[in-house]
Amino acid sequence: MRLIKKILLNNFRKLGLSQSIIEALDQLGFINPTPIQEKAIPMLLSKDPTDFIGLAQTGTGKTAAFGLPLIDLVDVGIKATQALIMAPTRELGQQTAQQLINFSQNNKQLNIEVVYGGTAITNQIKALKRPTQIVVATPGRLLDLIKRKAVSLSSVRYVVLDEADEMLNMGFKEDIDKILSYTLENRVTWLFSATMPPGIRKIIKKYMDAPLEVSINVQEKVNKDISHKFVTTKTANKIPALRRFLDIQPDMRGILFCRTKRETQQISDDLGNMGYEVEALHGDLSQVQRDAVMKRFKTRSMQLLIATDVAARGIDVHNLTHVLHHTLPDQLDGYTHRSGRTGRAGKKGVSLAFINPREGKRITELERKINVKFERIEVPVIEELKSSRINNWANLIINTKVDDQAEKILHDLNGQFAHLSKEDLLKRLITNQLDHLMIQSGEEIDLNESYGGSHEKHSKSGFHRYFINIGMIDGLTRADLIHFLSDVSGIDRKLFGELTIQKNCAFFDVDKNHDKGLSQRFKGIEIEGRSIRVNRDDDGNNRPTASSYRKNIKGKYSPPSSHFRRAGKSKRDFHRSRGQRH
Repeated sequence: MRLIKKILLNNFRKLGLSQSIIEALDQLGFINPTPIQEKAIPMLLSKDPTDFIGLAQTGTGKTAAFGLPLIDLVDVGIKATQALIMAPTRELGQQTAQQLINFSQNNKQLNIEVVYGGTAITNQIKALKRPTQIVVATPGRLLDLIKRKAVSLSSVRYVVLDEADEMLNMGFKEDIDKILSYTLENRVTWLFSATMPPGIRKIIKKYMDAPLEVSINVQEKVNKDISHKFVTTKTANKIPALRRFLDIQPDMRGILFCRTKRETQQISDDLGNMGYEVEALHGDLSQVQRDAVMKRFKTRSMQLLIATDVAARGIDVHNLTHVLHHTLPDQLDGYTHRSGRTGRAGKKGVSLAFINPREGKRITELERKINVKFERIEVPVIEELKSSRINNWANLIINTKVDDQAEKILHDLNGQFAHLSKEDLLKRLITNQLDHLMIQSGEEIDLNESYGGSHEKHSKSGFHRYFINIGMIDGLTRADLIHFLSDVSGIDRKLFGELTIQKNCAFFDVDKNHDKGLSQRFKGIEIEGRSIRVNRDDDGNNRPTASSYRKNIKGKYSPPSSHFRRAGKSKRDFHRSRGQRH
């Protein structure tokens, strides 16, 4: 057995790495190098010094590809900083530094420090006073340390730009330029990236001299172990649709990507209040809060992490079954980074996008650009949820080991169930299970929409769907909202259909024969200085910005005092600009 292991380790030894690193890899359980490691490491060791470009997707082992040769190339006898690794996020920086520390565990003289924002800079300044050969840093914090003269880059021979495309997407181009101006002119630059946008080409042209290049599966933009799927539903129904997938697949564990910090927190709060095991990760959280969230996620204490793209960059969590997209990223390359969080280490994963009817062209663009085929699937209908829950419950009952106390407790019930037959008792237990389904009042049975922008469901129902930017946080009840909508629009309350109130917005249906000019009737209406917005919600993309509704307050509209009570106020004033009609 020992002989077999030794032979397998030759797969790393043949790359030219030192014996101390080989022994560390042995202790860490690394046996076979990945393709990017197998190609990059010999080049970086034998061609030293050389500029280098490594193109490979997230999760392919890029950190070891540059980290292992870097450890061998720096001189531990020199106390000055010789290598700088720049990472786009603190999470990625922390993970990179920890991996390098693990790789160099047999070389106690080598010191590696990581610096990033969101935590006390004084502790990092103190740490950098020790001889440090390798610094891992986020650009913003590194510039701050340079200005404070807490770190010197004058002896840096190696600069690694890790996830370079991500750093450009996050707007770090100017910071990178400033940082590189503090390094040696004859330094070498190693650039690792998942994609090659024009901005990367500019960096290569400006800072690199005849770089060697390794590309791993550049035509295969995404992992073949990932199944790409999408559902089509109204924007207002994306979260109800998500809940149904969570309910029908209790073993799902993944990340839901959202566009904004506010949206991320709201969805997390709403799902959490319904009993789902979810938490938010975004830039408004402190470092302590972010670390706590990630610790709980890695220890499987939650089912779903809800995150922005920026916050999730650099996250490396094993065994994720799903990556979910509440909204597709603005840059299609971002989809590659998102979906790459699942389907790792030979395991299968699912990337599922929730799109509204008019976003079908985005799916077509993705299929063409990253050379994958998306499968359109249906949002489970309520009957499927019921069937799934009952089957899971039945299997749980069948496989439950009877507790020793069960017989005594059954005896203490004094035959309370004696008048019920087995069928009657089972019917009551099944009903109890169905009562726990997360079906909200007024929720549609079928949340699926026609693909490609068809409004067939609207036509059949005879209603048009609208959005309004007030919700539960405004103290709304359904009666309040209908009364307000009717008063402002002049539309009889009988002509309003389904109404769904969320935390800070609401959605309502109006008879399509009576809604002409409805959105215009709310222009100029304000609640305590906040402009009211009402617009069609056929695709969720036509919502005007708040700025387009800013009006001077010239007159008042006040609903009955019973409406919109909040924070102890008996009445909320509504204002309308001059010249507007009800």
